[in-house]
Amino acid sequence: MTLLASSPLYARDSAEEELVVDATRTEGSRNDSPQVIRVIGEKEISQQRQLTSDTSQILSNLLPSFSPARQKMSGSGETLRGRMPLVMIDGIPQSNPLRPTGREMHTIDASMIERIEVIKGANASNGIGATGGVINIITKRAKPGTVNQHLGVEATTPTAEFDHDTLAYKTNYSVNGSEEYVDYLFALSFEDQGLFKDADNRAIGVDNTQGDLMDSRAWDMLAKVGYWLDNDQRIQLSLNRYRLKNKDNYVSVTGDRDAGILTTSAKGRPEGRAPHNDVWTVGTTYDNYNLAGMKLTALAYYQRYEALFGATNSSSFQDPAIAPIGALYDQSRAFTDKYGTKIALTKDDFWDDRFKATVGFDTLFDNSKQDLWSTGRTYVPEINYTDLSPFLQLEYSPVESVKLSGGVRYEYARLNIDSYQTTWANDRVSVEGGTPTFDQTLYNAGIVWTPLAPISLFASYSEGFTVPDVGRVLRGIDTPGVRLDEYSGLKPIVTKNSEAGFRIQQAPFDFEASYYRSSSKLGSRVELVDDAFVARREKTQIDGLEVSAGYSPNADHKLTLAWSHMRGRYDSDENGSLDAKLDGLNIAPDRLIASWSANWNTELSTFLQANWAMSKKFDDEEKDFSGYTLVDAAVGYKLPRGQLSLGISNLLNKKYITYYSQSASVDPDRYFAGRGRTATLGYSLDF
Repeated sequence: MTLLASSPLYARDSAEEELVVDATRTEGSRNDSPQVIRVIGEKEISQQRQLTSDTSQILSNLLPSFSPARQKMSGSGETLRGRMPLVMIDGIPQSNPLRPTGREMHTIDASMIERIEVIKGANASNGIGATGGVINIITKRAKPGTVNQHLGVEATTPTAEFDHDTLAYKTNYSVNGSEEYVDYLFALSFEDQGLFKDADNRAIGVDNTQGDLMDSRAWDMLAKVGYWLDNDQRIQLSLNRYRLKNKDNYVSVTGDRDAGILTTSAKGRPEGRAPHNDVWTVGTTYDNYNLAGMKLTALAYYQRYEALFGATNSSSFQDPAIAPIGALYDQSRAFTDKYGTKIALTKDDFWDDRFKATVGFDTLFDNSKQDLWSTGRTYVPEINYTDLSPFLQLEYSPVESVKLSGGVRYEYARLNIDSYQTTWANDRVSVEGGTPTFDQTLYNAGIVWTPLAPISLFASYSEGFTVPDVGRVLRGIDTPGVRLDEYSGLKPIVTKNSEAGFRIQQAPFDFEASYYRSSSKLGSRVELVDDAFVARREKTQIDGLEVSAGYSPNADHKLTLAWSHMRGRYDSDENGSLDAKLDGLNIAPDRLIASWSANWNTELSTFLQANWAMSKKFDDEEKDFSGYTLVDAAVGYKLPRGQLSLGISNLLNKKYITYYSQSASVDPDRYFAGRGRTATLGYSLDF
């Protein structure tokens, strides 16, 4: 779906901590960063793909500060450190800040991913949207050799029952190569998922409205072609076409939270058209590694994104002029057309290599709207958004053991919104359009000090910028006389992140611990009111601790442990005090993740992981989270030709209710169990 040059930088070192992290925009590495950076490598992704094809689940399995995955098409409520991250693929933004749909993780197939860079905490390195951090998905790239081919097939089924309805199957094929000045990659994938079952072998409830991964089909096509103009200059063109659509073979059977009755599914045809994600992305990059002794990177991109939600007789859709109240089924469609550029120029050899400077300029032009698809009504009017952002980032090492960094980014944003009329549910209020503008100067500063190898101490301050969910704000207006040029609900969100911690990296051990505080004077908290999500503009603050550790007794075994604790509060009565707790729609539970990977010989490898989501209490006792523990395992075996793998997710067949269903929503239509024990048998061949 995107692109970024397959530059020699990627080949410097395969170790996670030595990789250049593209998302920093400064050619920085994990060890040099005053913020916590997690680089999820190709091996880890391959291990997780033996268990799941859901990118949200992969991230949740590896990042304890990421919310437990919903296991649905919609990821609303999935946050990083309690706030929304900016999701990118090869530097191209997937998040749609004007009208978020929660489906950012479902714009590319996991088989296309080589690694994932995660910068934790609010930052402005990549512009709008990163109040919780940055998740940059790096796609696979060409390998040496004229023609390299890969074929993978897999089948997934609940272990309690094997039948046509529950069977899922997936296949992917790729071909890549390089010759002289040209390199290329072409990849295809197709996935057909069946009915999900819980630990009691009952059908899990389908989300007919938000969209679901169960009972769905998805396909993806990725193409990348690169050309070296000379030894220092490279251009690349990339295209990604992704589509995920429900098959609509099941209808939801409403549960009862008070009685402990889960939402389930029954065979039937839902109202309306099947929910889907439809994404086109085109990108081109130009890299010059020696432009008068500097490094230039330039990215231009275009994306067309359409998200159709399922039909429902929601109260917000009703209109007595069309049908009797309660009888009207409609479905909303969010549409975004965006293009932009990202340019950075780095000089790193000032003053005996002690000083490095990066200067850049980013643009984003976004056109978004949301309509009611069945009846052709306007739900959210057309919004044109312009964002222009120059930035400067500096790094200085006064002595070898100290690295100082600091930067500034200026954000100019303008919204252009036509006049419109709200729906009948919001009193058909006429709203006068306008062109509200915002400008914000964002700062960051940090220090990394290594008083004694292998110990490094780090501290940072950074700011992130985004606009509120403009779509939710506009469609929720029910007061006559609103003029958008003066409407406070459109004011931007500035999140400030302070962090301090230390790292120890001495083979065979590595350890990192940090404390952070994330605050916003005018934040955005999402709340479910009746059957509609509403954005609340309130002061918010999140405090957290993170610890990660690894031990490799030898090259064939690796043990890891990661823990996250966070506390989120907001000002519920607008008196300046943080008097209420953020619920599960806005914050993750405390989590502990442990794993063990082993290569027993040249043929046999195993992987085992345990994930503890710990109980959590909220102000609303109905949303108290009881917690659960899940264990997954996988084994791989190299054959004379190809490799065979078997992954078992929820190995102990734990019966549990998802975190979202317990703590984010009290909707009886979404009282979902998590998946029971599931087996995935796969075979792959490189030739």
